[in-house]
Amino acid sequence: MKKILAPALLVGLVALFSASIRAEIIEQVLVKVNGDIITKTELEQRLSNAVRQGLNGRDPASLSPDERSKLVANATPEVLVGTVDELLLLQRGRELGLHLGDDQFRQVVNNIRKEQGLQDEEKFQTALKQENMTMDDLRKQLERQMLIENVQRQEVGSKLTITEAESRLYYDRHPQEFTDPSSITLREIFVEVPSDSKQPNALSVEKDDEARKKIDALRARLVKGEDFAAVASEASESSSKANGGLIGPFSREDLSPQLQQLIDKLKVGEFTAPVRTPRGYQLFKLEALKAQTLQPFEKVRDLIADKVAAERTRTEMRKFLTRLRSQAIIEWKNDELKKAYEKQLAADESGPSGQ
Repeated sequence: MKKILAPALLVGLVALFSASIRAEIIEQVLVKVNGDIITKTELEQRLSNAVRQGLNGRDPASLSPDERSKLVANATPEVLVGTVDELLLLQRGRELGLHLGDDQFRQVVNNIRKEQGLQDEEKFQTALKQENMTMDDLRKQLERQMLIENVQRQEVGSKLTITEAESRLYYDRHPQEFTDPSSITLREIFVEVPSDSKQPNALSVEKDDEARKKIDALRARLVKGEDFAAVASEASESSSKANGGLIGPFSREDLSPQLQQLIDKLKVGEFTAPVRTPRGYQLFKLEALKAQTLQPFEKVRDLIADKVAAERTRTEMRKFLTRLRSQAIIEWKNDELKKAYEKQLAADESGPSGQ
C-alpha cells in the first residue's frame, strides 16, 4: 500500500504525529458522499486512532519517519472504507427518521456515568476534558453510534430468520465450540524438606531422609485404607490441607510432563508413589477424571442461534453496504485515495470475509 499513496499525501497524513501545533488549519475536502464531505482533518483523526491502536501502547514519537509512513499507508485503505461506510449508514439513518432525543441522550449519559463511576459532576467533566470532548461532542458521538446500530438492526437484523436446519448445521460443523474440555481433579499430600538457614541452597541429606520417611509412612497409612483427604488434612504441609488436599480441576496440559505420566497410569481413586519436587515430597491421588464432552444441541440451542445470527448479520451487512455504495454518488478529490479505497474494497470482496 505504500506505493499507492503519493509522497506528498503521505507527508500530509503523517503530520498528525508531529508535536508541533499549527496556528491555522485550512480544511481540505477529500471526498464527497451523496453531498456530505469527509475532510483531511477527519481522516487524520481516524488514522491517528487506528495507528495508535495498532501500536499497543507504544509511543508514536518513538517511531522513525519510515515506520510512521508505513503504518499510515497500511491503515489508510481500511480507514477510508470504514469512514465512507459509516457515512452511508448515517445517511440511511437520517432517511429513516432516526435521531437521539434529549431524554434518550440524558438516559444514556446517566448510564455511562454510573457504569464508569462518574456520578460526581466534577469527575465527569474532568473525564470529558481528558478525552478532549465537550458535551456536544459526546452527543454527536453517541448519536452516530445509535444511528448506525439502529440502521443495522432495522435493515438487517430484523429481517433475519434463523432456522432449525441452519442451527444444526452450524452445530455439526463447529463441534469444538460446544465441547467441554477434559479435566483432572487431584488431591495432594506434601511434606517439605527444610532448607539450611546458613546454606539455603545446600541439600541436607539428613533432612531429606526425614521427609522421605514421613511421606513413606503417610503412604503406608493410605495403603492400609485410611482416607486420603483425612490424612492430607492432618499431615500435609501444603495450604491445600484445608480442603483435604483438593486441587484442581486442571486441564491435562496444565500439568508438568512428569506429573502427566504419573496420572495417566492411575484410575480414579488411586494414588502415586512419593514424588520428589524442588521443595519436598508429594503424593497425588486421582480424585476425578472428566472426559471431553460435546454438549447436547438442546442445551446450547440459544448460543448457536446467537452465533448463526452474528455470522449471518456480517454477511448481510456486507451485501447491504455494497448496495448502499452502488447507489451512492461518491466524488473523490484525490485520485490516490480513490485507488486505495477501491483496492481495499476489492480485497474485502475476494478475501475470506467477502466470500
